[in-house]
Formats: sequence, C-alpha cells, structure tokens
Amino acid sequence: MRDGWEMVIGLEVHTELLTASKLFCGCANAFGAEPNTQVCPVCLGLPGSLPVLNERAVELAVAIGLALHCTVAPSTFHRKNYFYPDMPKDFQISQYDLPINAGGYLDLSDGTRVTIERAHLEEDTGKSTHLGGTGRLHDAERSLVDYNRAGVPLVEIVSGPDIRSPEQARRYAAELRAVLVATGASDGRMEEGSMRVDANVSVRRPGEPLGTRCEIKNLNSLRSLQRAVAYEADRQVALLEDGGRVRQETRHWDDGLGQTSTMRVKEEAEDYRYFREPDLTELVPSEAMVARVRAALGPMPAERRAALTALLGDAEATGDVLDTVIQGGLDAFVRAAIEEGIDAGLALARAANELGDAQGAGRLDVPAFVEVLARESAGRLSATQAKTVLGDLARAGGTADDAIAARGFVPMSSEALGAVVATVIGEHPGEWSRYVAGEDKLAQFFIGHVMKATHGQANGQAVVAELETRR
Repeated sequence: MRDGWEMVIGLEVHTELLTASKLFCGCANAFGAEPNTQVCPVCLGLPGSLPVLNERAVELAVAIGLALHCTVAPSTFHRKNYFYPDMPKDFQISQYDLPINAGGYLDLSDGTRVTIERAHLEEDTGKSTHLGGTGRLHDAERSLVDYNRAGVPLVEIVSGPDIRSPEQARRYAAELRAVLVATGASDGRMEEGSMRVDANVSVRRPGEPLGTRCEIKNLNSLRSLQRAVAYEADRQVALLEDGGRVRQETRHWDDGLGQTSTMRVKEEAEDYRYFREPDLTELVPSEAMVARVRAALGPMPAERRAALTALLGDAEATGDVLDTVIQGGLDAFVRAAIEEGIDAGLALARAANELGDAQGAGRLDVPAFVEVLARESAGRLSATQAKTVLGDLARAGGTADDAIAARGFVPMSSEALGAVVATVIGEHPGEWSRYVAGEDKLAQFFIGHVMKATHGQANGQAVVAELETRR
C-alpha cells in the first residue's frame, strides 16, 4: 500500500458440496458432463415443480460450520430474485437473515483471527459461456448456457472485514480451502469452479471509518485473488488521491491484463427483494445430527499443523513451508517419513516443493513417498532423481521400484563412477588443481559435469566421495 493508507478486505467464498445429487432435486451433482444433461423440472424451475431438501447437503453445511467454530442454529430459506440467464427460474433459493451457521472464526498460521459472519446454504447457478470478442457478455457474438450446475448445493462463507493485505487474503483462502477439504464437504478444486472467491476491497486512512467497497467477482485461483486485491486497492487509492470518489460496484478481474473493470453497480440486499421460500419449511438440525457430524470430524489443519510442528522438534521449517504441507494434505507423508528415520528437513522439502507446489500428491501413496526418500537418504538416488521419481509417481502412481526402473535410475558401480570422475578430472586440469589446493566450492563444478556425462545417473554424494579419494 502507498504510505498513509490501509486496505480492508472481506472475502465471500462459495464452495460446492460433495453430494451425489443437487440441493433440491435428484439430478446428479457431477463435474464435466455434457451440457444440459443433468437437469429436471425442479432445477429448471418449471411450473408445478417443488423443491425437496437434500439431507446430506445439510450435514455437510453443519460440518463446515462446526469446523469454523460457528453456532449452528435453526434457519430459513428465501428467494433471492434476480434476472440473469444463468438462473432459469429467475430466482435463487438461498438463506438471508437466518443462516444455518453464524458467528465463527478461522485462525491463520500467522496469528491472525478472521471472523466468520455466516456460512449459509444456497443453490448454485448455471454457467454462461460468451462466444466471440473478449469472452465477456458486452461484446459477445452469442452466449450459451449450461444448466447442469443450476441447483448444485453451495455453502457461502462470508468473512468479516479483518484481512489487511493481499498476502493475508491468499493465506486465508488457502487455509479455508484446507478446512473444507478436511471436513469432506468439498474437493476445493478452484480450477473446476467448486470453490470460487469474491473479494470486497476498500481503502482508508488508519483509524478512519470503513471506506466504500468494491466487489471483485469469481476469482478462481489463489494467485488471481492476490493480484486482484492488490490492483484494486491501489486503484482506489490513486482515485482518492486524485480527488475522485470510489463508487460501490461489482468489478471483473482480467487475469491477462492484470486489472479490474466495472461489471455493474453494486446491488444492495433490498435490490434482490428477498422473501421467504413458500415451498420449504424452517430448517432445524437436530441435536443428534449435530453431535453425529461433530463426532465424525477429523483433525482440522490447525491441529495437524501443531502436531507436525511437535514432531519436527529442532528441524527448521518456515511458516510458508508448513502451510504448503498442511494445506496440501501432505502432513501424513511427512509424518510417515520421519517415523521411518528420514531426516525431517528432507521430508518437508520434498513434500512442499515436489508435491505442494505442483500437482499435489496425486496418485502417489505414502509408502512410495517414504521409499523414494529412504533411497535418496542412503545415496541410492540423487536429489534430482528423487524429485523426478516423485513427480512420476504423483502423475501415474505405482511402486517406487517400478518408477525407478522405468527411469533407468540404477545406482552406478563404484568402478564405473570412478572412471567417469577420472575422465572429467582429466578434461579440466585447471579446476582440479584449484580443488586440490582447497577451493571446495568447485565440487559442484565436477558434480555437474559427472551428472551430464552419466545422464543424471550418478549420485552427488558419491561423486564428492570419489573426488576426495583422489584429492
């Protein structure tokens, strides 16, 4: 932020629930089907159709509320009226003044507590695709609508205005996604739209009342969220410093251009003309149901982070590395490796860097992860080889033995390695003289050339040992 300004951020996170069917009908809730094949009179809003509430969706909503320390209370459904083509009945069934979950919080690993104002149930909308132009409605040649998503159960999680930086917004969204996955309520796949983020951004001078906010809609990656929030806050500050006024509105984020633009003037609650859904009764989760859901909850990310930290002991681990491991659900891999005697730092690094920042664990299982690290620790795989094998296993699964054999990563005999080292030394007499004289950093020079000569088959530790025998 520019000097003398503070940004204020609140996030609205929509997560689709992992139910077999939609919220008010029996249509399948599955991603990737042919357009408009998972629809019926209820989710299309045809006359005479009546909604029937999905009990499993209620259980998953309660699980989310409990995981976020909310109060689970009796709630009601309302019709939220708006005339968009992605809602065939021209209203969305949602919850308004009496949500099922309210008054919770989420603690971040940096010590920040973000309040959760509400986490309510609602149905998702259909999906519009605009063809031609920039892919947006205003200059599209034509538009297509897929109603497969209409009626899919959602929980909308609304935070308080407690976030103060783009980095913290990203951290909150990542931690919340980890909580949602841990409850079993969501798969958290932002790239498939099963978790979407709207960001409310305003700026102010420290100590002043909250400024006018703008809402950035449908951010579908953590990177986009961080970039969009940073851009929007800077845009508002520049506008105010030039004597302008921030208008409350909904804005679109263009990831390619790296900027937001106006979509529409922001609606207020009264613009939606909420009224009670006449075809649904009050929703009152029983004490027995809440107790059953609570008992089924496993450890949440904060508990798992604390347990892993205790297991690490004196091993150094930054907060970002721990977050990557916990939020990626990779702590079981690290724990298993440490329990098998693998160095904690190595286990953390491989989980965070090779799995957390790429495709995740994918099809890699815990025993295969431990076996690869054990071989690396014993010098039977180089660091480069271990990283390659982990990537292969994450993509295709299988055993460590099969993945290593497929790559041809068979340990070199000492005689074969010695011959290659001797050749490399002979080709670089000047560097060898300096190494013998004590210039130890040249070890990496020789390792690099040996690796190149052996197509990555040599082990770096073995190369250094061979160099030392000849020094």
